[in-house]
Amino acid sequence: MRSRYSAFVVQDADYLLRTWDPSTRPAGLELDPEMQWRRLDIVSTTRGGPLDSEGTVEFKAHFRHDGERGIHHEASRFIRRDKRWYYVSGDAEG
Repeated sequence: MRSRYSAFVVQDADYLLRTWDPSTRPAGLELDPEMQWRRLDIVSTTRGGPLDSEGTVEFKAHFRHDGERGIHHEASRFIRRDKRWYYVSGDAEG
């Protein structure tokens, strides 16, 4: 989760696509260069430990865009394949 957040911060769409599960990965990804990600807060995790094959991370990502502050609040689902974690999907809250 933290590495994907960092990829958003530095606008690394290739990394985001590589760490996205192929079953849900889009063909491409356009990142907004005006989006300034400021801080990541992990709210909770469910599973995702060394012996798990799936897990969920609830987080709040703080940002600035067009001079306005905001928070992206999401519960992201991940799966592990070949010892690597992949993003599957997320449920964002208002």
